[in-house]
Amino acid sequence: MEYITITKENIEQEHICCALSKNNDIQVSSKKKWMKECLDDGLVFIKSKERGKCFIEYVPAQNAWIPIIAKDYMYINCLWVSGSLKGHGYANDLLDACIRDSQAKGMKGICILSSAKKKPFLADPKFLKYKGFSISDESDNGISLWHLSFEETALPIFKACAKHPHINEKGYVLYYTNQCPFNGKYVPLLVECANKHNIDFKTVKLTSKKEAQNAPTPITNYALFYNGDYLTNEQMNEKKFLKLINQ
Repeated sequence: MEYITITKENIEQEHICCALSKNNDIQVSSKKKWMKECLDDGLVFIKSKERGKCFIEYVPAQNAWIPIIAKDYMYINCLWVSGSLKGHGYANDLLDACIRDSQAKGMKGICILSSAKKKPFLADPKFLKYKGFSISDESDNGISLWHLSFEETALPIFKACAKHPHINEKGYVLYYTNQCPFNGKYVPLLVECANKHNIDFKTVKLTSKKEAQNAPTPITNYALFYNGDYLTNEQMNEKKFLKLINQ
């Protein structure tokens, strides 16, 4: 497998794997706009040359869009290999590339979000354990912060706002960012669905690193609350949303 690193020079010509549409698609344009801003903060996006879901995205933890304290760590936003590309060792390739790069940049370890049981868009805990990761902190809603340290140092932890996720608002409240391209399509669909069915629904778009680093949730790219309590990070279409409400 050949891999490509996304840069400001090639980002307009390259696909971003989890959204294969053209650049004028809102999913692609919103994601690429977010990536361009984050490249200056040390964001690295490595993907397979072959089109498909096979990539890793990581950034120095002090610039990550989540509420953690992880001095001198690299944070992995997303490691995703699926479809026909799964099962060929590509996840190992991508993670190993991240480790080498992090060590070369003087980082003391890498960290990533997961959970006791596999959840959508989170790293597989079995894979992380196999690769030598262990849990350094866990939030009240079961989201855990895993780390792989290269040397002895302070372990990554959640900020209090993420360790105890809760908001003081009634109804459904969705926190999200442009980090995930699917939000460009599915968040407006949820707004339309809520309006059509008279559902008390509000969106909070986190538009800056500072906002995301102080958000009331360990997962900032998509976090749905109901009456103050965290529900899920699973992205919803109208059918899934209505099923959730009826439950």
